[in-house]
Amino acid sequence: MNAFDVLGDPVRRRILELLAEGERRSGDIVEVIQHDFGITQAAVSQHLRVLRDNGFASVKIDKQRRIYSLDARMLQEVDVWLDRFRSFWEPKLSALETEIARGKKMRKS
Repeated sequence: MNAFDVLGDPVRRRILELLAEGERRSGDIVEVIQHDFGITQAAVSQHLRVLRDNGFASVKIDKQRRIYSLDARMLQEVDVWLDRFRSFWEPKLSALETEIARGKKMRKS
């Protein structure tokens, strides 16, 4: 499975968002994902396994708990791939930043 196959699933993207905030116990992840998507604990576990098996997440076992954390290596590979496309949106974002600054300056005067 390539990185974009993994990231193409909204459940897995949501799990990565949670892990970007810090380590999470599997039970905490299951609780949030069940609330957000209405899927079973077993389905959440499958998504966690996909993330682990494809290098997006790591797990450590603390007694009977599994604690997940983000493994950013695969995200860095995605970032490298996206780098060739940044030239399409960076000038527009820079122009937007300039206009926002100009608008703030006009409101102050």
